[in-house]
Amino acid sequence: MKGLEIFEYNGVGYNPTMNYGEWRVAIANFGEYFDEERYNYLEAHKETDEVFVLVSGKARLVIGKEFSETPLEMGRLYNVKRGVFHALLMERDAKVIIVENHNTGRENTDYYYFR
Repeated sequence: MKGLEIFEYNGVGYNPTMNYGEWRVAIANFGEYFDEERYNYLEAHKETDEVFVLVSGKARLVIGKEFSETPLEMGRLYNVKRGVFHALLMERDAKVIIVENHNTGRENTDYYYFR
């Protein structure tokens, strides 16, 4: 249909699915990057908040170097403020929508390695 774009991602891990102007919408499915057994760092974006929306399954956010955990609930938006260390951990059945600035990457992100 003219004027409508439809996006989908069913692969493994993170996919920056679409960009518009200054923002990006990504789809994340369970993958090594989000596996609690393999995950060894938190990240803090210097230039953007980051929004998480659970679409299916189970996932949780780890916030701060104190490792405070918040389970994600469907139908809620979780906004991690700019500069806050965080991690998204997902169960195998999870799908999460992520919204952030389109230029978010290693060059404007700090990392805290804990293992």
